Order: sequence, then structure tokens, then C-alpha cells
Amino acid sequence: MNELSSVLLWTIRVCMALFTAAFLGVMWRVVRGPSLPDRVVAIDLASYVTMGFLGAYAVLADQPAYLDAALVLGLLSFLGTIAFARYIEQRRASVRKRQEPTEESGA
Repeated sequence: MNELSSVLLWTIRVCMALFTAAFLGVMWRVVRGPSLPDRVVAIDLASYVTMGFLGAYAVLADQPAYLDAALVLGLLSFLGTIAFARYIEQRRASVRKRQEPTEESGA
């Protein structure tokens, strides 16, 4: 049982290191993203990576409260993504409206 615990501990630490590396990569995409939708997807992915990190830490620290925090983060992330998608769609619709020719312009 002791060997299993050390293997589990090692695995969790490796996972947490990989989650940290993934988070840094995602933050690079948030900063460098060529467009707003790319940044929104990167922020969404950052929340999923954070959820994974919190889940691994919950097992490591034997604190189930971190799982609750990950669940709340997932719900907020979903709602935030929906809000960003709605904002992007409204922004594109307003740009299309401005670009449509009007009767006054002779088109």
C-alpha cells in the first residue's frame, strides 16, 4: 500500500506540473491570440486546466472542498463563454449593419 501511495503522489505531482505548463501555454494564447474568439477559447481552456489542477490538488491535499471550487469554476466558465459568444455575435451584427449600403448612399 505504501508503494501505491508513493506512485500516486508522484503521478499527481507530474500532473500538476503538466497542468502548470499547459496553463502557461494557454496564457500565451490569450496574450497573443490573433482574434477575440481565439482569446475566448483560450480563457475557456484556462478554466478547464485550472479545474484539473484543483482536482489534482484536492486529491493531494485530501481536501474535497477544492473539488467544489472546481465545480463552481466550471459553471462560471460555461456561463462566461456563453456571454462572450453572445457579445461577439452582437458585435459582428453591428459591424454588418454599418457596412450595408443604404438608400441614401445610392446603392
